[in-house]
Amino acid sequence: MKKIILSILSMFIFTSFLYADFKTISNENLEAAIKEGISVIDIRRLDEWSDTGVVPSSHKLTFFDEKGKYDLSKWMSQFEKIVKNKNQKFILVCRSARRTGIVGDFLSQKAGYKNVYHLEGGIVSWMKDNKKTVK
Repeated sequence: MKKIILSILSMFIFTSFLYADFKTISNENLEAAIKEGISVIDIRRLDEWSDTGVVPSSHKLTFFDEKGKYDLSKWMSQFEKIVKNKNQKFILVCRSARRTGIVGDFLSQKAGYKNVYHLEGGIVSWMKDNKKTVK
């Protein structure tokens, strides 16, 4: 019984370290990351960008359309022009961090990207803290 529990615990610990690179970032840390030149990718739609603007220096790269559908191959080909290797740091932004959670999870767990971040609370949190957006 001890061996089984130890095996399960080892798998859990290994798995959590394996996927530990998908992280949440605060508004303050995002501002510092922008100053460092880390890529920010806003995955919302055109209508959302028009309504709220985007975090300054963001790349606009819609993932889900208004019906929740996506074209992964097309998106990845555009994404790979921004994020050139799997070790490069980047930060995803959406409205409330739900969509970036899904996309970030995919990129870190399935696609093998090592430094995936997303903005805690999304653009809603950014604006609530009176942070600047650009249209």
